Amino acid sequence: MLRALIMDYGGVLTDRGDEVSDEPPLFGALRAARRHGLRTALLSNADGRGAPRPAWADLFDVMVLSGETEFAKPDRQIYLLTADRLGLHPEECVFVDDLAVNVRGAAAAGMVGVHHRSVEITLEELETLFAVPLKG
Repeated sequence: MLRALIMDYGGVLTDRGDEVSDEPPLFGALRAARRHGLRTALLSNADGRGAPRPAWADLFDVMVLSGETEFAKPDRQIYLLTADRLGLHPEECVFVDDLAVNVRGAAAAGMVGVHHRSVEITLEELETLFAVPLKG
């Protein structure tokens, strides 16, 4: 059973798609996921300096930044660490990234990987995987 949605930041959460709105559309999808009882995490290769953590408290249960760990994507260990911090097994997690190498890394760690190519396609894939509405 899939119980968590893990997303990359740059190229995924920053993708505004075709919508004109105050925030990127996948932010709303994360909030919807949480309303449906899914755990959420940010997994980024960012160094961690200047991360707006308080502003994202309503989006993520866990934030894992490679600059604050000894691992970086696509190293298998960073995916296992993220699942562990969520209190879940990797096979209960879906990971979304715009780089195929990182999606393959997540899959090698046991997660379901979604290669982000557009907001619309990613939302359709996530709604199918989780069987819950995520579009705002």
